[in-house]
Amino acid sequence: METLYKYQNQLIASTEFLFRRSLIEEIEWQERLIGLLGPRGVGKTTCLLQHLVDNPSQARTSLYVSLDNLANPYPTLISLAETFYQKGGKLLILDEIHKYPGWAGEIKNIYDLFPGLQVVFSGSSILKLMYEGVDLSRRAVIYHLNGLSFREFLQVQTGKKLPWYSLEVILKDHETIALSLLKELKPLQYFSDYLRWGYFPFFLQGKLTYSLKLQGIINYILETEIPAISNLDIRNVRKIKRALQIIAEHVPYQPNITKLASSLELNRNTLLQYLVFLEQTGIITSLYHEGSFYGRLTKPGKILLNHPNHCYTLSTGEVNMGSIREGFFVNQILTRHKVELATKGDFLINEKHTFEIGGKGKNRKQIAGTTSGYIVTDDTELGYENKIPLWLFGFLY
Repeated sequence: METLYKYQNQLIASTEFLFRRSLIEEIEWQERLIGLLGPRGVGKTTCLLQHLVDNPSQARTSLYVSLDNLANPYPTLISLAETFYQKGGKLLILDEIHKYPGWAGEIKNIYDLFPGLQVVFSGSSILKLMYEGVDLSRRAVIYHLNGLSFREFLQVQTGKKLPWYSLEVILKDHETIALSLLKELKPLQYFSDYLRWGYFPFFLQGKLTYSLKLQGIINYILETEIPAISNLDIRNVRKIKRALQIIAEHVPYQPNITKLASSLELNRNTLLQYLVFLEQTGIITSLYHEGSFYGRLTKPGKILLNHPNHCYTLSTGEVNMGSIREGFFVNQILTRHKVELATKGDFLINEKHTFEIGGKGKNRKQIAGTTSGYIVTDDTELGYENKIPLWLFGFLY
């Protein structure tokens, strides 16, 4: 146990914190079983360690354990939890939980056997966590962590504390909000950097290697995580990479699934299943037409890469700015809202608001006749009436 405390203290001492303060404050830390899920690099470990730093009075009753640490002397999670509980432990944090086989069953048993022990776990392998086979829904409160919003990126770059706004507030008061923010900073000065390399906090380790690291994460998902869960023939990994390259080159991609499956020499349903895995792991976002049935074997109406950073990383040539705009808008708004493809305009949000995305010259033509229609424009600092600057949607979280 002392070895684990020593490792915890060393890790805290060597880590920089505070850049995701608002996210930490949203978590209901008093719950007995909490899960933090999200792609590699979004800041899950930082959130966990920051919580320990914020509660120094609980230091001797809290323990952080990374399950990829070979120094862990306990053969099972239950034995670790039992020893910790007997020594007066109250909060057990288990990081990288997906690297421990059969973790969900043991977490369930810990929850039932030690009623005075709170457990917080995190994992990056979203597929392994989703398909573990043990239902924790009645016990665990699960938080899905996204990459940095544009607002959070600005806070890191400028050192300023900036507020977030709900969608309804932005739609109603975007002119006032933008004017107040423009007094503090020039958002367009930072916007292109965020689109290229600002979504994952590991840009702080070096901007020049950012794309290489992101490519490494994508390759690991394609070569290791998806095959492990789907019983994928390893020979099909190359085909999935090719499909992803096609999507990257044509985003926003309106798929012809039958034609794409044929060109990749895959069964249509198999390709649709792979697209589901790519979405669940945060590589792509599949969008469906308003009112359509969302099903695993339903063809999406449009496929976007999850974030513009993926576009810059996966594209072999010039990126399409229309793709970048749509990718940013959908990525930021999907964290809290339902997004569908609109009959008029580009997107229907919450079955209520229609949005058309474009450059500063975009007009109302595509949303004419809609009752709650908005134009979202790039390269614009300040909007007017129903015309809203694109960057402002980066303040939704």
